[in-house]
Amino acid sequence: MRNLTLLTDLYELTMGYGFFKEKKHEQTAVFDIFFRQNALITYSLAAGLQQAIEYVENLHLTKDDLDYLRSLRLFDEDFLSYLADMRFTGDIYAVREGEPVFPGEPILTVRAPVIQAQFLETALLNIINHQTLIATKAAKICRAAQGGGVMEFGLRRAQGPDAGIYGARAAIIGGCASTSNVLAGQMFGVPLSGTMAHSWVMNFPSEYEAFKAYADAFPDNCLLLVDTYDTLRSGVPNAIRTFRYLRERGHEPKGIRLDSGDLAYLSKKARKMLDAAGFENTVICASGDLDENSIESLKSQGAKIDLWGVGTKLITSEDMPALGGVYKLAAVYEGDRETPKIKLSDNTAKITNPGFKQVYRITDKQSGKAVADLIALRGETFDTDKPLTIRHPVERWKELTVENYSLRPLLIPVMEQGRRVYDFPSLREVAAYAREQTAAFWEEYTRNALPHLYKVDLSEALLALKDRLMEQLRGSGKNV
Repeated sequence: MRNLTLLTDLYELTMGYGFFKEKKHEQTAVFDIFFRQNALITYSLAAGLQQAIEYVENLHLTKDDLDYLRSLRLFDEDFLSYLADMRFTGDIYAVREGEPVFPGEPILTVRAPVIQAQFLETALLNIINHQTLIATKAAKICRAAQGGGVMEFGLRRAQGPDAGIYGARAAIIGGCASTSNVLAGQMFGVPLSGTMAHSWVMNFPSEYEAFKAYADAFPDNCLLLVDTYDTLRSGVPNAIRTFRYLRERGHEPKGIRLDSGDLAYLSKKARKMLDAAGFENTVICASGDLDENSIESLKSQGAKIDLWGVGTKLITSEDMPALGGVYKLAAVYEGDRETPKIKLSDNTAKITNPGFKQVYRITDKQSGKAVADLIALRGETFDTDKPLTIRHPVERWKELTVENYSLRPLLIPVMEQGRRVYDFPSLREVAAYAREQTAAFWEEYTRNALPHLYKVDLSEALLALKDRLMEQLRGSGKNV
């Protein structure tokens, strides 16, 4: 395992040094990771928790790390000695990977000595932001495919090896059936997909000879790329000829891939040609700068496409290349006494929620569907036998009263006193959990186009605390 301890911003270290000099470095603090609402994302699939916790568990500075920090001439030897012995000793609570999460609600909470909690900020955001972003993009693409298999093909266009590897992992959480990334397949135990490139076809004297050679090499897994020269005049006819060659030898072909041109038109024509030749069970795979929008368009045109290979626009989340998750201080402690903290802003959406919190998912018992989430202070209790009124956190006149409901806490203990207390499920199990939990929402909340806004409310106690702190702070410029 690589030691990524210095995968942090310099200001985490300069703040840590300041806390150390002020003798505040052992003060317990609470930080939340959450993301804010924007026009392109109304919910996300949480991802990256395993890699984030692996970073925390491996947190230590090597001699080379300390020598490098010493060379910066910013820190004294006492602080460097402290860092040499620093390990994570705090607590981490997080939502499970694959959990649908919504703007404003904590998806990971750190409670630890402030110097440790501050040190973790950059790496945790880097890992959680990236994988959550790609998992969410993959979910949109898979939803557009309406049950058709989606293959992640993005490695060559990813922004570096790690983005390719962990982007592939996140894509599986989001619903992709396989990846072209062999290293990701080895690391995470997920299916691989891929056959040939245009260069294979071009390397042979003729298209048919290229197809036949591939069929000889992979008689039981023969899927042919048919658009190198002319899809309908040569590609599909040569594929059919090759498929007949295979069948004569007791093998059944897999299908064809289209990578360019009018995919709706070509797929419909190719389907007719394949069916007429007796290859009704072969699949048609499409690739070529696809995303949820182009897939939805192709579906609406009646395209006869069974599998979708999606690369660049998935692995880079082209339309929204950053999730925008933030890491904000929510409380500090003097002994056992909690002092909630809040950040104010002229932008209402950027005012933080104070205190050490829990998030509850409210599920209607009759339908089994989630109807709202509630952010509450730790220690609050709720009587589920009584009706619960959920309001818009800003426009309080918008309300929903729920009865016959259950409450499920979303933030679970992952690390306690520096030790991991959570066993990571396999990636397949995470992907299955994501499917299961997404299905627990009405489609209106998860659809790609104009989704209905899911209600995320604050408990009465948390709202009262927030209002009180805002009133005390306005115009004072002081922390409460």
